[in-house]
Parts: sequence; structure tokens; C-alpha cells
Amino acid sequence: MPDIFALIPAAGSGSRMGAGIPKQYQMLAGKPLIAHAVGALCTHPRVSVAFVVLAPGDAHFGHHDWSAYHGRLETLYCGGATRAASVFNGLVAMADAVDPDDWVMVHDAARPCLDATLIDRLCHELADDKVGGLLAVPVADTLKRSDDAQRATETVSREKIWQAQTPQMFRYRLLLEALRHAKPNSVTDEASAIEQMGLKPRLVPGSSRNLKVTFPDDAVVAESIIKTYG
Repeated sequence: MPDIFALIPAAGSGSRMGAGIPKQYQMLAGKPLIAHAVGALCTHPRVSVAFVVLAPGDAHFGHHDWSAYHGRLETLYCGGATRAASVFNGLVAMADAVDPDDWVMVHDAARPCLDATLIDRLCHELADDKVGGLLAVPVADTLKRSDDAQRATETVSREKIWQAQTPQMFRYRLLLEALRHAKPNSVTDEASAIEQMGLKPRLVPGSSRNLKVTFPDDAVVAESIIKTYG
């Protein structure tokens, strides 16, 4: 069976959190934010190795103890200016470790509440899928379109609208080629690059608890989830 590898792009600055260090290294429930994602992936039995893509010259990652994941965690100091660039550079750097048909599970460093059940579900539902897919949740809130003055101009239908999450899982060769040929500045996640090839990634039901920490209030919610659900 093809192996499953994880890739965590973690080269960004996280400026919207308003802190003096990159978001992924801010403390959350007693650990750096990124440590929660690393732990979830490195301890899952289906994941062979997790690769973390860091900015060249990153001075923070090495200050933390990652010895618990010896043999399951690799660092790649080849992050780019965008998420897509970091993922692409990471895929190129890990080429010798993977086969073309192996799965790559890309997960946000800032999603600390990923649990084994969601990883199991993603692996199970995509096992025989020819395209791959991603965790996602149907949008529940009413959606509004605004003008430049932040006044509502339209209520947008939420029918068949999903909120994308991570992990997003695709075959190594397919994802590499999708990112290589994607239109510049058009890739907001891995699935969007796959869509540009005319393919349709599978939407696998995720969880509202699998939130992304973007603003300070998100960290409060995430810490509460971690303390409640472990």
C-alpha cells in the first residue's frame, strides 16, 4: 500500500496575531502552537514521517524539544514567501523519501485541535480515491457580501458551500504537478491547485473543533477545546 506522509508548512509570520514571534511558536496550552499539529501527526500510526517546512534561518524551532518524535519528524528549511511556495518547496525537498503514488497529507501548523478520528476518517474515505480530498464542514452561518464601506450589499446562498480545513491529502506526484503549473497567486490551499487541473477533490466531513488560529480570540477557543477534549 502507498505510504502516507505529512507536510506542515510553517514558514509564515502570523502577523494578524499581533505578537513579537511567529504565530506557530506562541504558547498554547503549555506548548508552542505548532507542537499540537506535530504531535497529532507524528503519533498517528498511519503517518510514516511528518515533514515541517520552515523559513530559511528559522531560529525558533530548534529551541524546543522534539525528541519524542525521533524518526517520525524531519525539518526542511526551505519555506517560501507564500503557503503554496512552502508546500511546493517542501515537496521537492522530500522527493527522495517518497514514491510518486504515496499520499501527502498537508496540515496547517495553526490547527492545533486535529485528532486521530479526523485523520482516520480522511484516510479511510480517500483510500481508493483517484483524486484525493480534504476535510471540510458545510457553512452554517448566513453569508453577506459587502461593499468597500463594509455595508452588506447581498446575502449569499450557502447551499453547497463548504469551509475548507486541513489536512488535505493528495498523491505526491499529482500535488507536485498541480502546484508546479498553478496560476500565480491563485492557490489558497492544495485543493485549489488540484481544481485548476480540472479535477474535483473529495470533501470529507471535518469538525468545527478543527479550527485555525488566526486571531487572538481563536487561541482562547482552541485552548478551551484542547483542555476539554485532550
